Order: sequence, then C-alpha cells, then structure tokens
Amino acid sequence: MAGADIEADLQSILQAVPEPAAESEAHAVLGRVFQGVLFDMDGTLVDSTKAVNRSWQQWADEMGLGALFAGVQHGRPGREMIADLVPAHQVETSFARVNELELSDTDDITILPGAAELMAVIPEERRAIVTSCPRELCHTRLASAGFTAPATVVTVEDTVKGKPAPDPFLEAADRLGLDARQCVVVEDAPAGLAAGRAAGCATIGVVGTHSADELDADLVVSSLDRLSIELHDHGVVFVLQTQPRE
Repeated sequence: MAGADIEADLQSILQAVPEPAAESEAHAVLGRVFQGVLFDMDGTLVDSTKAVNRSWQQWADEMGLGALFAGVQHGRPGREMIADLVPAHQVETSFARVNELELSDTDDITILPGAAELMAVIPEERRAIVTSCPRELCHTRLASAGFTAPATVVTVEDTVKGKPAPDPFLEAADRLGLDARQCVVVEDAPAGLAAGRAAGCATIGVVGTHSADELDADLVVSSLDRLSIELHDHGVVFVLQTQPRE
C-alpha cells in the first residue's frame, strides 16, 4: 500500500473511532484480503438490547434474585450467566424459561446501521453468523428485524464450548471450508472478541453494548456503516469510510 494511502486510512481512523486503534493494529484489518467474515448477531447486526434486558430482568424478578442480578453480560452464553446465579439443578429450567421469554419478546429489534448492506456485499461462501443464541431464537430475532440470514449460522447449540472459547468461530470457518486464521471476526462484546482472537482470527470491534475502550480488537469502529467492502479474487477487503454510508 502506498504511503499516501496509509496516511489517508489513519486519518479516517482518527475521525471514525472514539479510541483509535494503533497503526500496526488497524492495518491487521485494513487493506488485508480475508477469506471469510464471521459476524456476531446481537449488538453487531441487530439491536436486540431492550428485548434481551426485559426478558432477563423478568426472569431475575421471577427467581427473586434482587441485587444478585446486575444485568445481562452481553456476548456470554446464557447457560453460563445463569450458572453464576442459581444452583446447578435450576440451570436448565432457568435457561428454558429465559429462552421462552426471549422468544415471546421481539419488540424493538432492529437492524443496526450498515449491517445489512455490509452482509449483502459478501459472497455466500465467505460469510457466517456466529451467535451465543439458541438456533430458534437467532432466526426469530433476524426475522423480527427483517434481516436476511446467510446460509451458514453457528449457534450455541452447535459447539460444546461457547464464547469466549474459540470453538464457535472455528466451527463457522470449518463449515465455510476456510482457514480461521484467514478470517475476520466482527463483534460488539469482549467475550466474542476474545473468542475470535483465540481462533486465530483478526478482529473488528463495534461500539454499542460496550464502549470503545472496552473492546480489545485490531480495529474498533463506531458502527458498521463506517465500513465498506471491496471484492477480490481470493476474498474481501475492508475499507474504512470517513463518513457513514447514506
């Protein structure tokens, strides 16, 4: 990449990212050809935060948890969060109840800026959703938001270990027939970014459920409409926009 192009990209980063990534980190993503793009769902592609918070708070109230429940830890599998709060014999029934509540509450679920446009550009064989949601809930939320799912969707039911373990992203890369080390993970939560790094992927953090300084990623953006994609023979290249796409 020419020196002038590098300088232009760095200026873009300074304008687009509240806590700019270092040059060496940003250019682990910008200008690199990736074989595949692995997206988280909640907080990355769709905004389900209000519905999630309502469902979990109702469950916590039903269980009488009071101050023990400090809110949802976005990006963590539900069973793990529940196991921190209730005895082992109540985990499965609690998980089923939370899932029931979440399936019934689809109000306020919307597509996040730039998400649908970015996904639509990527060829089918190079894109996947990797979520900590159960499969039925994943597809319910996507349908409620009006978001078209890619063919490859990995849910919490598809691997023994969930995020922050690398297993979900390794599974997605394997289903696409790709090397995870040649893929990039797009995530809004620290647990998801940790899972992506552990899988050997490059990482893009999206500000939303967490602030920029909470996201340890190769590149952090304020929203997905700060990014566009160029198609190449062997993959895709991310380009950072100085202004959100209209």
